[in-house]
Amino acid sequence: MRVFNETQRFNQWWLWLLFLAIFGVIIYDSYHHFSIVEGFTEYSIVLIIGIFTIVPVILLLVLMRLKTAIDEIGVHYQFLPFQFSKKTIRWSEIGECYLRIYKPISEYGGWGFRGTFSKNKAYNVSGNKGIQLELKSKEKILIGTQKEKDVEQVIHRYFNKGDE
Repeated sequence: MRVFNETQRFNQWWLWLLFLAIFGVIIYDSYHHFSIVEGFTEYSIVLIIGIFTIVPVILLLVLMRLKTAIDEIGVHYQFLPFQFSKKTIRWSEIGECYLRIYKPISEYGGWGFRGTFSKNKAYNVSGNKGIQLELKSKEKILIGTQKEKDVEQVIHRYFNKGDE
């Protein structure tokens, strides 16, 4: 039995640099503001709102991850912390399954969990390669991957086994 497993995180250096720069500016500005001004002003409230906004966003980025597994049962995926349980799509539910290159911004509007209410969904955290699932119910699901060679082998083993 061959099982494919992959866990991906938002680990783009430029994204972390952006959030840490914003956080640094807010902390620096807060320190200078509160050391000079006594009491609260309108700007004090803006700084506090900034801190209470950026900290949860950074925490969310730390917690977010896409877990994918492919085995003889089907394709399993979970986008934490938004999905509390693993979703499984059985091979019998899949009409087509293949690896493809996609355009994250023009096709899905970026990275993350896309297409919440549509029949064309994407779960991705980086890159432009993904496992395209076209279900017999006409729903399409794209799951991003960074291990395209391993994915191709396991798809060939389980989905295309009837072609041999």
